[in-house]
Amino acid sequence: MKGRWLVAGVVAVASLAACQGTDRDRVLQIDVLSNRADLLSGGDALIDIVLSDSADVSGLQVSLNGEDVSSTFALRPNGRVQGLVTGLPVGESALTAALSGSESTRIPLTNHPIGGPIFSGPQVQPWECRTEELGFGPSIDVQCNAPSKVEFFYRSTESEDYQPYDSANPPADVAETTTDQGVTVPYIIRREEGTLNRGIYSFAVLFDPSTEASPWEPPAAWNGKIVYVFDGGGRPMHYQRDPSNILFSFFTPPLLSRGFIVAATSVNNTPNSVVSAETVMMLKEHITETFGPIRHAVGMGASGGAVRQQLIANAYPGLLDGLLLTGSFPDTWGVVRDITDCSLLLRYFKSTSPAMWEDLAQRNAVMDNANELPGTCEALVGHGQPSRLADPTFGCWLGTPPPTPEWVYHAETNPEGVRCTVQDYQVAMLGTRPDGLANRPYDNVGVQYGLVALETGIISPEQFVDLNERVGGRDIDFNWVPERSEADPMALDVVYRTGQLNLGHGMNTVPILDFRWCSNRESHSCFNTWVMRARIAKTHGSADNHVVLLSPPDINVGFDLMDRWVAAIKADSSEDPMAVTVVRNKPAEVVDACWIEGERVTDMEGCLEANPYFGNAHLGAGQSLDNGVLKCQLKPLDRNGYGVSFTPDQWMRMEKAFPGGVCDWTLPSVGYTAAVPWLSFADGPGGRALGVPR
Repeated sequence: MKGRWLVAGVVAVASLAACQGTDRDRVLQIDVLSNRADLLSGGDALIDIVLSDSADVSGLQVSLNGEDVSSTFALRPNGRVQGLVTGLPVGESALTAALSGSESTRIPLTNHPIGGPIFSGPQVQPWECRTEELGFGPSIDVQCNAPSKVEFFYRSTESEDYQPYDSANPPADVAETTTDQGVTVPYIIRREEGTLNRGIYSFAVLFDPSTEASPWEPPAAWNGKIVYVFDGGGRPMHYQRDPSNILFSFFTPPLLSRGFIVAATSVNNTPNSVVSAETVMMLKEHITETFGPIRHAVGMGASGGAVRQQLIANAYPGLLDGLLLTGSFPDTWGVVRDITDCSLLLRYFKSTSPAMWEDLAQRNAVMDNANELPGTCEALVGHGQPSRLADPTFGCWLGTPPPTPEWVYHAETNPEGVRCTVQDYQVAMLGTRPDGLANRPYDNVGVQYGLVALETGIISPEQFVDLNERVGGRDIDFNWVPERSEADPMALDVVYRTGQLNLGHGMNTVPILDFRWCSNRESHSCFNTWVMRARIAKTHGSADNHVVLLSPPDINVGFDLMDRWVAAIKADSSEDPMAVTVVRNKPAEVVDACWIEGERVTDMEGCLEANPYFGNAHLGAGQSLDNGVLKCQLKPLDRNGYGVSFTPDQWMRMEKAFPGGVCDWTLPSVGYTAAVPWLSFADGPGGRALGVPR
């Protein structure tokens, strides 16, 4: 559909642009159903051969790299001529189709290893395989691949728990369920698990064990839709782990019983959203090659799982058709900035000038936190997240306290070791500094901490000056230093160009439901929802595709809404831009709402009174709610611009604290550029646009 932002042809069926012609009246045409023809993985591809009505299928000849694979293709029960081509070598191949008495058609196919990478760039090392302890047997290669496994479970008429299903001795108490397509089937679940992109994948669906899986005869009970589960967290870990238990999660039974595939991969628990996007694409390809084309895929996840959904929608639009977010943050680098700021401010309050800052209300005004403990900053630092995201000696594994692998960096005993920080985990994107360390985008030069509190009379000029001259910064090893921290210029360019600082450039093309159970006493501060709303609106002029549901009874209230919303979008045959289509097809009842004493309320003034939100240190320093500036442009100090009086000594200290000037929040960030969708880092940091398929 022309005019829609499908970005470089990145849709599930991307072959027409790759064929020698796209005219549907041609006698012969090749469509690749699995994925883009140049982004295939695992050595196989689901191919559709489109013939004119007058063509004779018996004369079809298909070859792969000159070898006849015609027997792979047949007229299938779905009425299409299709085949699953296997044995693709890593790299480029050529698939050719010909009919007796007509011209041939050729398409290039580019296959990548099932262990990755495809477009994420060099994989982090070292990487510990754990297939054996995760139940898959020994790894067969260095990318932690192992044979997949299929298991069956059923829902009993006597119990709501899933129990193992033995096809050789079928139980007599199998319940029935009716899908959202009106199909009534035995409540038997097929779960497949295996290795992919150095992680573990898992997906489950209603299935008849007496039948075989086939991409041209999908399971009768599958509704063609996927809910893709994104785990929370996101530490820069260096080992294989299992994904969330999709079969036994509290939200899974209603979805499985209605015919959805529920899917997850362990590699989606990562602070590298490019790897996460790549993995989503690879698993969708595998499901398509197993069960057939997907109608739509909706993401679902909390906290770090919400981060990765939003980053993928922004930078790799088309992979997810809808977002279900809980406990959301807009992106990873905003979190790293917040916890670094919090670590500096709490150090200052508690260790540098504690007598000056005994009043909790004053401290929280500086951090723009709620006036209660622990509060957002206390929770962020208290949870240990600064060390797990920014300390190079801690974060490459789970466990508290963990054993320290010998390969981990230590400034004195192992200075050449692996650094366990977000920037090091993203080095394939960010590149390295002259000293060989990963570029880092954190910066607090010119930030006037507590500016709003000063201007509103909550803190005194002396508190403001003392804070800003003594707060300091963090060096590349996360040690406190008296100087402010400066971002590496390339890192700033990359985080904006790649959408890692998510300003929502690609996010107006996808429906979003943000569920928020507001608490201002822990790390998932409620203001993050409104930051993303403000960013989408600032970038696109509106945020009508972004809907907030505050304090809902449970997340299930949104599944039906999202499903109907996405289905309406998919059914829209217009050629309007996707951003227009998304809003036009939003169901009338999908509006901002909250639940107060069990009742749904759409008066947002009352909702916000019942669910207040605060901010962070940058909002407390005068940045607007969109919170999109990582390194501010500076303006000269102006003694008359504060509305308060400084003594000569205080002003001299201000000039020393801000020798280059202070933040001008009306200007874009240093390094700002619009995000470029569908970047590949296979050729190096910074990324290149993938472009249309060849």
